[in-house]
Amino acid sequence: MFSQMPATSNMSLGDLKRLIRTGEGTFLEFKRTISSPERIAREVCAFANTRGGTLLIGVNDDRSLVGVRSFYEESYLLYEALNMLCSPAIDYEVEIVQLGDKDIVVVKVMESENKPVYAKLGKKSHIFVREKDKSVRPTKERAALLRTESRDNGITFEYGPNEQRLFRYLGEYDKITVNEYSRLVDLNKYKSSRILVNLVSLGVLQLFNKDDVEYFTLSNQAF
Repeated sequence: MFSQMPATSNMSLGDLKRLIRTGEGTFLEFKRTISSPERIAREVCAFANTRGGTLLIGVNDDRSLVGVRSFYEESYLLYEALNMLCSPAIDYEVEIVQLGDKDIVVVKVMESENKPVYAKLGKKSHIFVREKDKSVRPTKERAALLRTESRDNGITFEYGPNEQRLFRYLGEYDKITVNEYSRLVDLNKYKSSRILVNLVSLGVLQLFNKDDVEYFTLSNQAF
C-alpha cells in the first residue's frame, strides 16, 4: 500500500492540459506509464537535485493524454521509486486527475535540502540532475557543487597567485573551463576543479553549461 494517500487534486483537467501544452522541460517530465520504478526514481531524483519539478504519469511524449487504468494498480511501483530507491528521502506530493475511467498521476517533487539525492539503480546508486528536458548524470564539478550546497564545509576564500591569475583571465576572456584553468595555473585537474567549485559555492563564480561544455564565469557576469 502506498505510504501516503494521493491528495484530492486541486488541478482540474483543463489546468492539466494547459500545463502539458508547455511541453517537457527543466520542471516537467511525461511518462506514459510506470514501466519500472528505477526509471521513475531517476526522474524524481533529478528534480530533487535541481529545482524541483512535476512528473506526469499517463502522458505520452507527444503530449497526448492516455492515463493509467488505476493509480492503485501501479501504486506499489511508485511507492518503491519514491520511498525505497531515493536516498536521502525526498519531499513530494501525489495527486490524481481523473480522465474518464482512467487516471493521470501528478507527482510534485520539491527541491531537496539535503543534496545530493541518489537513485538506486541495480546494485549502484547514481546522482542525476535536470538539464533542459532530460535527466542526466552531472559532471564531476556539478556533482561536487551539489555536495557543498546543503552543508557548511567551512570553505574560505584565499586570494593567492592562482586566484589572481584566474580573475585576470576572466577579466579578459569572460569564461574558463577546468582544463583551461588547469593549464593556466599548472595544477592537476582535480585541484583546479576543487578551486573553481569552491569559488562557485562562495558565490564568487557561476557555473554554466553550453553545448555540453561547462564554463565558469564571474558571478556578476552572464554568459
